[in-house]
Amino acid sequence: MDFSSVSRFVSANRWLTAISSVVVAVGFLGGLLVGLNPVITGVLVVAVLAIGFASLAWRSRRVWSERPPGAGLVMGHFVVAAVVAFAVIQAVPYGRAHSNPPVSGEPAWATPRVRELMVNACFGCHSNEVEWPWYSNIAPLSWAITDHVNEGRDEVNYSEFGSGDGDDTIEEILDGSMPPSYYTMFGLHPEANLSEAEIAELVAGLRATPGMEEGDDEDEEDEEDEEDEEDDD
Repeated sequence: MDFSSVSRFVSANRWLTAISSVVVAVGFLGGLLVGLNPVITGVLVVAVLAIGFASLAWRSRRVWSERPPGAGLVMGHFVVAAVVAFAVIQAVPYGRAHSNPPVSGEPAWATPRVRELMVNACFGCHSNEVEWPWYSNIAPLSWAITDHVNEGRDEVNYSEFGSGDGDDTIEEILDGSMPPSYYTMFGLHPEANLSEAEIAELVAGLRATPGMEEGDDEDEEDEEDEEDEEDDD
């Protein structure tokens, strides 16, 4: 194959350039929406592009400069490339070994209602009582979900709760970081989409729950300690 002809074809064919850009945009947007690691998203996008280009090159190896493919053909090859990449990554075992370790201890919730709201909003990633949905067995969603749960448990695990573990809980709920937007997107986990009244009720209950201290007090203490150290110097 004359690779100089291939290069000229790629640069000149507006459909190939435009559809490749769409593949990149859709790939990274999809990865962002599901919370997939950006590096993994990039690898998947590059794989789809590589398969698509290789497929087009193989089919058109004799007519690169004579009869460039149209939009439908280019799109079809990239759709096939995405299907092939999707099928191949299903062989990756990561993300399917779902686990729920034993519950060793929870916060002393102020009321049963507080626990109910926390289960709805937070236990999907921050507990040992995760309900793994059917799509958590399908890559790359299985990868993203497993990462979310592992990171959530590392941050705070309400099933293995210790003193001080929930210091940031109230702040995360008030600023809208918990649950994250992708957790309730497209109608998923509707129980976690708390109303303003429920958020206010939950925050009030957490403030009455031991161990759920707000960070402002800690920040003030840190500032006071720094001032004391400066005075001593």
